[in-house]
Amino acid sequence: MTDQRRLSARISAIAESATLKVDAKAKALQAEGRPVISYAAGEPDFPTPAHIVDAALEAVRDPRNHRYTPAAGLPDLREAIAAKTRRDSGLDAAANQVVVTNGGKQAVYQAFQVLLDEGDEVLVPTPYWTTYPEAIKLAGGTQVDVFAGSEQGYLVTVEQLEAARTERTRALLFVSPSNPTGAVYPPEQVKAIGEWALEHGIWVISDEIYQNLTYAEDPESAPARALSIVEAVPALADQAILVNGVAKTYAMTGWRLGWMVGPADVMKGAANLQSHLTSNVSNISQRAALAALTGPQEPVEEMRRAFDRRRRTIVAELSKIDGMSVPVPEGAFYVYPDVSGLLGREWGGATPTTSLELADLMLEQAEVAAVPGEAFGPSGFLRFSYALGDDPLLEGVQRLQRLFA
Repeated sequence: MTDQRRLSARISAIAESATLKVDAKAKALQAEGRPVISYAAGEPDFPTPAHIVDAALEAVRDPRNHRYTPAAGLPDLREAIAAKTRRDSGLDAAANQVVVTNGGKQAVYQAFQVLLDEGDEVLVPTPYWTTYPEAIKLAGGTQVDVFAGSEQGYLVTVEQLEAARTERTRALLFVSPSNPTGAVYPPEQVKAIGEWALEHGIWVISDEIYQNLTYAEDPESAPARALSIVEAVPALADQAILVNGVAKTYAMTGWRLGWMVGPADVMKGAANLQSHLTSNVSNISQRAALAALTGPQEPVEEMRRAFDRRRRTIVAELSKIDGMSVPVPEGAFYVYPDVSGLLGREWGGATPTTSLELADLMLEQAEVAAVPGEAFGPSGFLRFSYALGDDPLLEGVQRLQRLFA
């Protein structure tokens, strides 16, 4: 055997998920007995609502769920997802436009697989979620970053997108609310970006996984709505794929249930791919997701209000640290401060010059874990998830206040 390769070049080029890596390191230190407070994980700390668990228990006992089912998903779940899409995204979708996937990540992966050929360019508003670059590369695409900093609320403009567009531009990745920033695009900006994409024949992959986790300035008011780009520009529906799932809204990250919605011919291609990749999603998870979408929504509102309370706490407390600039997130459960004001200064005998070094310093000296900006694009930022309990959330920020005093 003359070829000594252990892995293909394609797989060797994949970077480990930075958010999962930081979370794993924090959990390892906790297992050693260190009182680490981690803001790394992007998942709710609540249990899955009881009625959803009950539906899963009932599904386990039903022999119908012990067999293969259609790769694209159970018909009644696809109908429920189509109904949710009509209600929340303003897209008059039918069940044959839905493919149920093993979590939102598989939906993201498949969206790029069905759209991209080698060398096609994808415009990616930056900061971005860590999985997008790897999914684009695996589809043979080229990522083109379009950076929007804290001074513009992490929201890219049409002018920036147009400056980045080339003859190879195939798709725009659009995310609102955003991971990692929590930014939500205002309706007029969503409409302008959608009209620009329509004019130039650019596909839009819209990740709407956080669309039901938005907030208002007044906690007693109705939350702001994350307007879907296909609702803002209905004509865009034939060149858009919506990605969503139950993980964040219903505290179901471990159930691995997501979906994609788009033109029927494109979804047929995605279903063909999935038939060879994984076949159907676990029927138990599908029955649980059906209960989530069609059952009581009060638990969702309770969790959203808790996130809103924590959002206000973490923004107020981080803002007390001289050197942190903290835009107020309007959605998801992340805050993404600009920490460039803390770099190049001595803290506890060390002088970090990057947000990666700053994150390491925080973990070692304050036992606080956050994800550095390098995981999402440029250095100089930190992502804090506020999907953890009120008490540890406050204690962790107070540790940082003491470290950076």
